[in-house]
Amino acid sequence: MGFLDSLKSFFGDAGPKDDGYWIYVRCSRCGEVIKTRIDLQGSLSLQDDGTYVAHKTLVGNQLCFQRVEVTLHFDSQRHFTDRDIAFGEFITAEEYAQAGGPTP
Repeated sequence: MGFLDSLKSFFGDAGPKDDGYWIYVRCSRCGEVIKTRIDLQGSLSLQDDGTYVAHKTLVGNQLCFQRVEVTLHFDSQRHFTDRDIAFGEFITAEEYAQAGGPTP
């Protein structure tokens, strides 16, 4: 272990912080699974009531190219509160992995 490694361990190297919200969906037409990340600092739109919303259009790259429309709602502290989807369904990270979804 070098000097810099010892210094990191002493001060606690937390590594890069992922300030994002990951979502996993399955296309309702072909069943392709899609994973994407919502940047909580740059992708949210502030609403009049002080909450935030993110709109994403997801398109797979293997089967049918159906557009999956996702809307995510966040409170004033950017904590997830609700979600809506059209032309697909939300799945868990485990379901995504079991379906053989690609990892970036």
